[in-house]
Amino acid sequence: MAKVLMKGNEAVGKAAIEAGCRYFFGYPITPQSEVPEYLSSELPKVGGTFVQAESEVAAINMVYGAAAAGARVLTSSSSPGIALKQEGIGYISNAGLPAVIINMMRGGPGLGTIQPGQADYNMAVKGGANGDYHNVVLAPASVQEAVNMVMEAFDIADMYGIPVIVLADGLIGQMMEPVEFNYVRREGIPEKTWALTGKGKGERHNIKNLVIDPDDCEDWNHEHYEVYEKVEANEQAWEEYL
Repeated sequence: MAKVLMKGNEAVGKAAIEAGCRYFFGYPITPQSEVPEYLSSELPKVGGTFVQAESEVAAINMVYGAAAAGARVLTSSSSPGIALKQEGIGYISNAGLPAVIINMMRGGPGLGTIQPGQADYNMAVKGGANGDYHNVVLAPASVQEAVNMVMEAFDIADMYGIPVIVLADGLIGQMMEPVEFNYVRREGIPEKTWALTGKGKGERHNIKNLVIDPDDCEDWNHEHYEVYEKVEANEQAWEEYL
């Protein structure tokens, strides 16, 4: 595909569509508002659904529902909005569901500034909600890398049943760069036999989050860490400079 000049926020929206995302739930916040603006126009053209939720908390729980139904689903926000989504991200992670979250970071703490910032590292890589869990975090250094990583994020999420955060910033979101979209779905992604599809054919699927018995909860956490170890072994990538 030929390169096209696009703003970063719009480019990651297009990348999500190219990767098969058909559901977006979000809420506007600078400097990422062009992501939902773009998708509000373009998702319906491919049969997708765009919902501007009443809040970031509502948006991430809509993501939870769509992910449980087996959809490729996206939300995006910027730092304070991502902070509000943390409980929902923790629930999605504990349920073992795939979802993609874009964070176009801005300065903080608190409401902070609308200018680019890069201070959400710990919240992203350590998991900002309660409990002992991890996210997959992809950190692009350019608009083209952001496009590539959004596409890759959906495959990684589906491969391991885990939320993937694309951790960019307002600079990448707002600048324009020539980009190309060459998505090739990776092989070996398991079929979503667990999805709550409402087929009515007798299957009883259960998306579990609450584990009452302490021994069961410990076993549940060990199972999650087996997934994290596979991610660590298979998905690490970095670029070294000097």
